[in-house]
Amino acid sequence: MRFAYTSGMDDLLEKAITEWHESVNSGNLERCARSVGAPIVVLGPKGAGPISPAQFADWVHRSGITLIPRSWHPVSEALMVVEEDASWPGDDLPTRVATVFRARGGSVTAALRLPDLRSALDLAFICREMAATA
Repeated sequence: MRFAYTSGMDDLLEKAITEWHESVNSGNLERCARSVGAPIVVLGPKGAGPISPAQFADWVHRSGITLIPRSWHPVSEALMVVEEDASWPGDDLPTRVATVFRARGGSVTAALRLPDLRSALDLAFICREMAATA
């Protein structure tokens, strides 16, 4: 389910995030590397920080993750929170998570995965305010 965009929302943001999801779910490592910026900033249960596109593709391969978008929450022209159903090999049921995405130039430059929508929205709003006051 997608939420309606607020006026002025950049369509490139949604396209970049859609391509990111499609590349991750395809398992195509070259496509994964092309879908992200150099570097991409990541956050997940095993750590946070900038990684290269090749490292991102390697993570997709090693984890075997799939992420199915369920709801989209625009935060700014560069930030979007997407609630997702995450699955890993051997899972019986998906786990609901939420990711804060930032995109620039048609590529995802940050993917900050959090355990729930509220946490992701809180982080996204803090990021938006920090960017606005820089």
